[in-house]
This record gives sequence, C-alpha cells and structure tokens, in this order.
Amino acid sequence: MTAKMRPSGEPAIRRYLEQPRGGPTVLRIVLGTQLRKLREANGISREAAGEAIRGSHAKISRLELGRVGFKERDVADLLTLYGVVDEEERADYLALARQASTPGWWNQYGDVLPHWFETHIGLEEAASLIRTYEVQFIPGLLQTEQYARAVTRLGHPNAVPREVERRVALRMTRQKLLEAPDPPRLWAVMDEAALRRPLGDRDAMRAQLEHLLKVAERPNVTLQVAPFSVGGLAAAGGPVTILRFMERDLPDIVYLEQLTSALYMDKQEDVENYLAVMDRLCAESATPDETVQFLKELVTQQA
Repeated sequence: MTAKMRPSGEPAIRRYLEQPRGGPTVLRIVLGTQLRKLREANGISREAAGEAIRGSHAKISRLELGRVGFKERDVADLLTLYGVVDEEERADYLALARQASTPGWWNQYGDVLPHWFETHIGLEEAASLIRTYEVQFIPGLLQTEQYARAVTRLGHPNAVPREVERRVALRMTRQKLLEAPDPPRLWAVMDEAALRRPLGDRDAMRAQLEHLLKVAERPNVTLQVAPFSVGGLAAAGGPVTILRFMERDLPDIVYLEQLTSALYMDKQEDVENYLAVMDRLCAESATPDETVQFLKELVTQQA
C-alpha cells in the first residue's frame, strides 16, 4: 500500500482466524470493523465503496456493522479499492469472510429461533463478561430443564410439545458456554421476585434453587439477589444484559429483550448509563455470600 493509508487492523484479523471465538456473528462484526477502518483511513465514502461492489451505501453500512454475511467477491473488490494488495494479507481477510459466512451451531434450531435472538447468542458466545439483571425469571443461562420448560410454556402457550422441547434444548445447549474452555464470566443479579415466584411444581422450583447453589460455586459465576428493599432502582426497567469482549474493536453492547423483539445498543453514552445503573444495583444488592445464604433458606422453605 503506497499512497493510501492503512490502519493497524491486521492483528485483529489474524487473532480471530487463529481463535475464532464467537461464531459468525462476531466474526462479521470484526471483519466489518476492519473494512470500515480501511475505508475511513483512505477517505473513501460509503457511496463510492458501494459502487465498487455494485451496491449502495446502505449495503456498505450493513456490512461494516456486521449485520449481513460477506461475499468473497465483495471483500476482494473492497480490498482492492482500499489498496490492500499483499496476497497474504488479502488471504487473511478472505478467510475471515468465509468463516463469517459459516452457520453457527444455533442454525440447527432455526425453526424456533427468532432472528433477533440469533444475534444475542452469537455475541454471548464471544463475550468475556456477561452482566445480567433479571426481574421475572432466572437467567436463561442458569435455568434447569424443568424450569426452562415452564418458562417456555408460559411465553408460548400455543406451542405444541415438540416446539416446547426444541426451545428447551436450545436453552440447554446455550448453557454449555459456561463450562467450555476459557468460559466467560457471568455476573447475574436476580430480583427477589424471580426467586420467589414459583414456576412448575414445587419439586421443579426446589431443583432450580439447588442448581443455583451449585452454579454459584463456579469460579466464573457471580450471583446476587436484589431484595425487595432495593425498591425503585430494581423496578426502574425490565431485564438488562451487558456484554463485554476482549477484542478492543468490539464495544460493550447492551441487550434489552422484549416479548417479540430486542434492542441492541453500543453507543458509548447509552452503555455508560446502563453500566451506572448496573453498578448501583450490584452495590445495593445482597453480596454473593449473602445470596448463597438466601438461596439456602429458600430451598429449606421448599422442603
């Protein structure tokens, strides 16, 4: 590359080629980010980049945000436009484009997996820290099979038994993330109402509480209960998840789930606001040790 400028993005590409953690969702984001940096470093507009791949500026925007998959031809044309001519370097970008277009493991659950939640699973797979606050239910990553089945039936009252079991299987597969090599850290704050509200029969709820006690022993899991005394802060909104990544090119992402959709926010101001709320909530909630004692008392009450 001579007259054109090049950002220092190649190390990120190589790291994800060697350790492709997070599946296609994060790989698309990483590749899109690096292509955006190349474009901006060379002062090329989205319109001009879109013309180079026979598309529009909107298509370039979707590619740079990692919202869609990459065609190798498009990546090759963009690299040429951005002055990336070294064959080895181009090969790395094209290899990442191929990996980013490979279906994730969750693709096998496409019959019950809404598109808006597919993104969350991909981000979850790549996160180094998952902070979550749940108001009504035990976090999905911590649910037992029986509890997950009760939650699924509640949220999908018209689902046939096979669909219910498929949704439960998806949730159980997600949980393998916490036991994988180099797992993410999960820091979960659960509202007291979620722990006291019975779902399923008495035995199922007791088994769920006992499961939380076992999970709390893992070094990568921190559990806290937000007691009713926290009051307005806990009731200020619905469930919130904040995902943090080791890769510096990936900003923290706030995930807000609704009944039939979800919102993903990565603007610094938005993220900082939710981080402040989460920090206050954690500070006012029961400590991990107090939470374990609280869970033990609830188990005794279920006897």
